[in-house]
Amino acid sequence: MTPIIELRDFKKTYKTGEIEVHAVRGVNLTVQAGEFVAVMGASGSGKSTLMNTIGCLDRPTSGAYLLDGVNVGRLQRDQLADLRNQKIGFVFQGFNLLSRTSASENVELPMLYRRPAVPAAEQRRRALESLTKVGLGQRGDHTPNQLSGGQQQRVAIARALVNTPKLLLADEPTGNLDSRTSIEIMGIFQELNRGGMTIVMVTHELDVARYAKRMVVMRDGRIVTDQAVEGMSSAQEELARLDAEQKAVNLAP
Repeated sequence: MTPIIELRDFKKTYKTGEIEVHAVRGVNLTVQAGEFVAVMGASGSGKSTLMNTIGCLDRPTSGAYLLDGVNVGRLQRDQLADLRNQKIGFVFQGFNLLSRTSASENVELPMLYRRPAVPAAEQRRRALESLTKVGLGQRGDHTPNQLSGGQQQRVAIARALVNTPKLLLADEPTGNLDSRTSIEIMGIFQELNRGGMTIVMVTHELDVARYAKRMVVMRDGRIVTDQAVEGMSSAQEELARLDAEQKAVNLAP
């Protein structure tokens, strides 16, 4: 089976004047379809550079990156943009929604760059379908300032799903959310993963990483550990526990 992600001796070096910064130093990584992988590491560990490369926003200085069997380093810029649009959905910490545009129109945005073009009626249908998947089917006409932070992140997830990507990339997706809302978002990711979606998530929070099935830890541009998550957290169970605690508080004399 062809992996969704395959990094072979991936190295990335940046030049700042006369100084060379070795952001990633010979990483080998394979992610199969249906995995849910959390990438952790301190600032400067190389995890953001790794994510940018996996997302086809950057290229290796040396080594190779294959996305769903396609060698990204051999593509022209337009081909790379098309591959990114067709194969990858992005979820960011800051939501990145257009503030004066409805939730539905925000979700439709990736389809505007799809080739061949997606008819307008099909765009609306797919946007509503994606919003329904994240529990916001009735909020399509709301603008971001009419939605909570958690609802905005749900819109961002719906936008990431609208082109039916092979891979969902999430960069600190709970960084701007409170604890309960973070668990709710991780519940959406777990449900998507159970449905077969491949997810790679960057996070600096161990509690969040434990909702994934596999944890990759980076340090100084290298992978230092790569292993299955033991005792993986269940968002559904955690939310039920919080609800039970709140109910007990409400019933207390």
